[in-house]
Amino acid sequence: MYTIKELQSLISSEITKEINYISATEPKNLYEPVGYALSMGGKRLRPVMVLLAFNLFDDTVEKAFPAALAIEVFHNFTLLHDDIMDQAEMRRNSQTVYKKYNENIAILSGDAMSIMAYNYLLKTRSTDPAPLIRLFSQTALEVCEGQQLDMDFETRMDVSIQEYLNMIRLKTAVLLACSIKMGAMTANAPEKTADLLYVFGLNLGIAFQLQDDLLDVFADQDKFGKKIGGDIIANKKTFLLLKALELSDDNTKKLIQDWITKKEFDADEKIIAMTNIYNKLNISDITKRHIDEFYQSALNVWEEIALDRETKSELLHLASLIMKRDH
Repeated sequence: MYTIKELQSLISSEITKEINYISATEPKNLYEPVGYALSMGGKRLRPVMVLLAFNLFDDTVEKAFPAALAIEVFHNFTLLHDDIMDQAEMRRNSQTVYKKYNENIAILSGDAMSIMAYNYLLKTRSTDPAPLIRLFSQTALEVCEGQQLDMDFETRMDVSIQEYLNMIRLKTAVLLACSIKMGAMTANAPEKTADLLYVFGLNLGIAFQLQDDLLDVFADQDKFGKKIGGDIIANKKTFLLLKALELSDDNTKKLIQDWITKKEFDADEKIIAMTNIYNKLNISDITKRHIDEFYQSALNVWEEIALDRETKSELLHLASLIMKRDH
């Protein structure tokens, strides 16, 4: 079995090769931004999950490189378009693609990335690629559904926490779940085991996004890689905001609604005001408890996976690393 660090090193080297090839491809204004988007770094969490799940059943992890690349290119495509929709200027301490180039270039480069992801997937050495393509296509559509719900929620004041959890399941968790299941499928794992790995990834993905909500307000900005309080400025209906609205008395609720409806405001003042409300209502600790609940659900599924504990130990290690992150 490979360690997570070894898998990160392997896939990072493979991605670097692809970046060099893509960046040198013509037309330059289409492909150079793709290379730039992929070179912005990150932990390569999703492609590592593909390789890790594959490695549960097969040691020749290079066979899973195409599937891992498909996931990483697709994920970065979603980030590229998300940044345009959110008008985000920074990601991973670098200019976002549309800020470095322009919106039209970023949109078209993102479109190219979504197609490139399928080309990588078709290179996967699987006995039958159709189930992989079905899973990937369904996941891609669900991610789009989640993004649309996220945007719809911006203009609604009646979003329930259950609606929110469904949205992050679609927008974030299904891609993590897909990554793990795709790795297992590429190794021709038993269907039941692949399905359990998907559920494991789904619960872990929801915990991951709830943690992201928390970090957006309470993380160290230098480590986080983008401006703290971005969700507050954008009036994102995060778990923190929805729980605050649920727990607030009438005066506090009115204060929150006033900040949400203000068209002109000082960004730092709004972030401080909302953070103070969250602190008053103990929202950080409440959010951490919900994160722990979904993480525990993932661990319960891990116990059910029909592999010996040593073989699946790196999967548990990965989950632990995700939950301990501070950016």
